[in-house]
Amino acid sequence: MQLLSLQFAAAGYGCGPKSSKLKGYFKDVSGMVQRNHFRVTKHGFVKKPRLWVSAASASSLDLVPPPIDNDLQVIMKDMGAQFSSGGIVETFGNDEASLKAVEDSVAVVDISHFGRIRVIGDDRIHFMHNQSTADFQSLSEGQGCDTVFLTPTARTIDLANAWVMKNAITLLVSPTTHESIVTMLNKYIFFADKVEVHDITSKTCFFSIMGPGSDQVMKLLNLEEVVGKPYGTHLHYAVEGNPVTVGVGSVLSETGFSLLLSPTIAGLIWKSIIEFGAIPMGACAWERLRVLQGRPAAGKELTNEFNVLEAGLWKTISLTKGCYIGQETIAKLITYDGVKQHLWGIQLDSPAPVGSNITVNGTKVGKITSCAPGSNGIKHAGLGYVKRQVGFPGKEIKIGDIKGVLVDVPFVSHSLPVTMQMAGK
Repeated sequence: MQLLSLQFAAAGYGCGPKSSKLKGYFKDVSGMVQRNHFRVTKHGFVKKPRLWVSAASASSLDLVPPPIDNDLQVIMKDMGAQFSSGGIVETFGNDEASLKAVEDSVAVVDISHFGRIRVIGDDRIHFMHNQSTADFQSLSEGQGCDTVFLTPTARTIDLANAWVMKNAITLLVSPTTHESIVTMLNKYIFFADKVEVHDITSKTCFFSIMGPGSDQVMKLLNLEEVVGKPYGTHLHYAVEGNPVTVGVGSVLSETGFSLLLSPTIAGLIWKSIIEFGAIPMGACAWERLRVLQGRPAAGKELTNEFNVLEAGLWKTISLTKGCYIGQETIAKLITYDGVKQHLWGIQLDSPAPVGSNITVNGTKVGKITSCAPGSNGIKHAGLGYVKRQVGFPGKEIKIGDIKGVLVDVPFVSHSLPVTMQMAGK
């Protein structure tokens, strides 16, 4: 049986070495990191003799190609992966099993086709604070949040996951927007601003781990320090000298975990996660799960046609931080109760063409923006915008001759969450 060698030490993308102790891996001693070597077998980690090494550098993202025996695509192909022409894993031929694993065990998905953006420089916090909806100035190193990029009229561009690191802010954005967002952000950098924006998509990989068994996988990887932390919390390590960031939240949910890592060791880590019981998931199943969870997607629910409150992304918005792009429109919508439609989940008897009108008693009340096969007894699932006065859970609608019913979805809120009201955010 082939054994995989993992080496964990303090490191990260734009971060300094961790000083806290991580059980089973390392501790900081007088500027040095005590690092254990492990072999990964089907039975777990087997400790090898300790070595003393310096903390891995986090300043460079110029990564070397992985050894062929740990090439991620080769490993995935051996697991039955079917790739799109763009190199995205569409399916492992197990879509139903992977969706079930999210419900009762654990699944892992490679969403490296999503964009990753790195914002650096002394003014990065102030800059990002002004460019999107979240209150970045309230966040400390090691924390994270969801934030939305808007037009000046609060129309939606994209929903991003943000991690605030020691020397950088790292953003996960949609596959279709990362180039345009980099261009947009660079446009707003003025001469005196100490800010740089870099697209690191091709230099990194990104995995999400989902399901009730996610905590156990983290513990088996000896990464239990991240378990139980608040959403957005992230810690930094190195595997064989390559940086890995592990964060709380799986993009579709505030539970589970995400890993930002070097392509050099992506295959090695993918194999380890699978060996510890995770079911691999492809992009087709992930899209079905996205619709079921209600996470809005760029170019579908997030377009110039809809504003951020209609999209149900209240929890991403700071109401107290002051000026940012789209802030004035948001303030007016809230003050004058001006939200006219809401994003809803839709359970359907049959698949419906995206973009079709949603009707009630023959009258147009909205339109469908996403549709996918359902799961767990749901035939087909959709997302769509419906006029506020007719939208409520259980409302029967039609899309052409196709019958459907509106349902709440986990990711969407139709008003300011109570926790935000109490916190005055």
